Amino acid sequence: MSPSDAPPLAQDEGPAPTESAPLLGRPGDALQKPDAPIFMNLLLGTAWLAQIGAVLLLTIVWTAVFAHTTLPLVSPHPLLNSLGVFTVLQAILVLQPTKTPEAKVMGQRVHAMLHALSFSLFAAGVAIIETNKYQNSFPHFHSAHAYLGVITAALLGVQYLFGFTILLTPRIWGGVDNAKAMWKYHRLVGYTGLLTLLATVALAAETDYSKGVLKINLFAVLAAEALIVAGVFPRIHLRKLGINTGSVHLPIAGEPGAR
Repeated sequence: MSPSDAPPLAQDEGPAPTESAPLLGRPGDALQKPDAPIFMNLLLGTAWLAQIGAVLLLTIVWTAVFAHTTLPLVSPHPLLNSLGVFTVLQAILVLQPTKTPEAKVMGQRVHAMLHALSFSLFAAGVAIIETNKYQNSFPHFHSAHAYLGVITAALLGVQYLFGFTILLTPRIWGGVDNAKAMWKYHRLVGYTGLLTLLATVALAAETDYSKGVLKINLFAVLAAEALIVAGVFPRIHLRKLGINTGSVHLPIAGEPGAR
């Protein structure tokens, strides 16, 4: 029996430290409460910081785009991709604090739907800018933003395929139990992907179009992204990444080894 499938602690002792202790904070600080609505996960613990950062980042990008003449094969790229980053963030936040099997199933469904949406947004954003480069014979790799964008797109493509096969076709991985064992790698790639997404957005502020036309302030972008990082990463549960926190887990009723 895995820790996530274990029955609740006897006599309402509260969650085991290895199950509920986030990277920063006390046990239970970033854990979905019983019967709490799933949308509360978007604000639980430090998530409200991430939401402030996400809204600021969207505001910075969208205000800059609509403050200037919009171009049909350029303007949708930053609009769609920034909205894609916002959607990825919601997908991470909604699933992070889930604990009970029921909450995890609901969280996985919402997580998957949000990532399906983020994939559509990123695909449309990339298709539009690539069409612009093709029609105008612009180089495909003109900036650090372009290079990291390709790396990030590849990483996200693997991540989307990885996650959806684990969830929908676990037999590919040798069955449900083997698929569950892969979740920790999916989480690691997911957090890495978020960081590369934020770095790609920051590098976009340094492109010729951004500096010459949109006038996006790099420091404002970095401040918004710092809030996102400060809201997401303290809620990480190390046990879910397969990292032993060093705390002792006492056997409970129903577990192998319990008396």
